[in-house]
Amino acid sequence: MINKVILVGRLTKDLELRKTASNASVVSFTVACNRRYSSQQAGQQQTADFINCVAWNQSADFLARYAGKGSLVGVEGRITTRSYEGQNGRVYVTEVTAENVQLIGSSRNDARSNDTAPVNQTFNPTVNTSAVDENNDDDFASTPSLDISSDDLPFY
Repeated sequence: MINKVILVGRLTKDLELRKTASNASVVSFTVACNRRYSSQQAGQQQTADFINCVAWNQSADFLARYAGKGSLVGVEGRITTRSYEGQNGRVYVTEVTAENVQLIGSSRNDARSNDTAPVNQTFNPTVNTSAVDENNDDDFASTPSLDISSDDLPFY
């Protein structure tokens, strides 16, 4: 059986990191994904799907620190279902449990520009994120520049 979800979209609000009784980090968030239309529907207005997601432990810490409202993220995970007893009876929840999160770009507003991860920063729970230099404002300063002409590009 396969239960795999891959989403690319923008966060709909700033994230709030919470801790469980056993001190596990958790963050719930919603990803707005634009819906594609076929050429027959080109005249229709574009819409988005709003997908509820949850990240745990190191993934939650990473998102809470580096992502904010409007951040473009890639989420890889699985669909999970759960239920609980609410005020009006049993409540059923379907959401994506994030297993791998990637920040594809900064937020549209750059509201968190003083505390953002580099573009294309990937977080995989098995990877140690302490490699991110917190004191270096220019994460690309040590990257050598490349001298590439259009003749070197096979697709130009």
